Amino acid sequence: MTLFAQQTQTNDRIYTVSSLNAQVRLILENEMGVVWLIGELSNLSMPVSGHWYFTLKDSRAQVKCAMFKGSNRRVTFKPANGTQVLVKARLSLYEPRGDYQLIIESMQPEGDGRLQQQFEHLKMSLAAEGLFAQSVKKPLPHQPKRVGIVTSKTGAALHDILNVLQRRDPSLPVVIYPTMVQGEGSAISIAQAIGRANAREECDVLIVGRGGGSLEDLWAFNEEIVARTIAASHIPIVSAVGHEVDVTIADFVADVRAATPSAAAELISRDMTQQTQSIKQKTQQLQHVMRHYLATRQSQTVGLQHRLDRQHPQVRLNQQQQQLDELSSRLENTMARLITTHHQHIERNNYKLSLHSPAQTIKVQQSRVEQTERRLLDAMDRRLLNVRHKLAMAAEKLETVSPLATLGRGYSITRDAKGKVVRHANQVKPGDTLITKLANDEIQSIVSE
Repeated sequence: MTLFAQQTQTNDRIYTVSSLNAQVRLILENEMGVVWLIGELSNLSMPVSGHWYFTLKDSRAQVKCAMFKGSNRRVTFKPANGTQVLVKARLSLYEPRGDYQLIIESMQPEGDGRLQQQFEHLKMSLAAEGLFAQSVKKPLPHQPKRVGIVTSKTGAALHDILNVLQRRDPSLPVVIYPTMVQGEGSAISIAQAIGRANAREECDVLIVGRGGGSLEDLWAFNEEIVARTIAASHIPIVSAVGHEVDVTIADFVADVRAATPSAAAELISRDMTQQTQSIKQKTQQLQHVMRHYLATRQSQTVGLQHRLDRQHPQVRLNQQQQQLDELSSRLENTMARLITTHHQHIERNNYKLSLHSPAQTIKVQQSRVEQTERRLLDAMDRRLLNVRHKLAMAAEKLETVSPLATLGRGYSITRDAKGKVVRHANQVKPGDTLITKLANDEIQSIVSE
């Protein structure tokens, strides 16, 4: 048995380079999934194909990236070298070169994106622990005996809640647990206020919230300490943070999420009709279940979409487009080098030619040309003198017979408006214009008779 046959038997499979790269690409794309990175843009290239190629780096490492035009058209800012960004990407391999690279799906400035990325990370982490599960939600009391409010004592949210409670159920007692709702230390302050309410056991339901604002303004309600304190509360909690479109981690952990502080007050306050109150509670519960169900389905849909994207022909097309861009760049570089080589070859030939230049022969021939030129000029001068003499004699003869000489002796020539010489009076009629040529001037006249 030969050595090659022995080696073949010891290997389950022998790869070609291209098949190995293809297998590694599939492993990277299927096993790693989606990753989030923060880094600095460098070597940014935007060819006419519409795709972007760049390097994402930090102080110690860098990685090559490609963002195809189907994704980069959703970028809302103009990227540039040196920009610090947050990207969402899939790991892949550029098979023709065997280069490990990232396929970028979204990009945003680091400042705006970091909070959103932290939000998504904490949301997924707490969801995995089961803090959002409907099974751990505590039901709200059917008829609360006392309501606790955890919010800023100077905020508009407190006034909205109190106004609604006063309008719907003036007899319902209220306990306010003032807290910071924005800025440094606000998350700890909110958690401490919820803890005080649980320790005092004065209320059978809590409203935790504040008015609307930006993601940064509402960030205290996205902190893990607040989420875990809400989850640990034995008092049912209604989250009422911001406006209807604002969603925080506290909303997912709370037993019930209200769209606004006013809506939270309406949710827990007693109404004149017992049936209406029950319907509202059921509606809130159903909405929470539906949001959780939709969030779960959306997560599954995103996973399926990623799987579809990895198997989509567009992925292969993007790789081929990237390879085409690389080949175009290599062709341009090759042509530039070829032109430079030709220029250098021409310069060397010019130098060799200058070393063997027949300068002396040219000098002798140039002297002969100069002598011939002088003889030619002398012959031309003599010829011109002869011609001038003949011309002067011909001019003298011409002068003697020239009509201008006749005009100089007092005669004239009359023409009509068409330039025809008038020899008889019957050639004109009254009103015609005549032009009379004198020796040096002309006279224009009109025939009257």
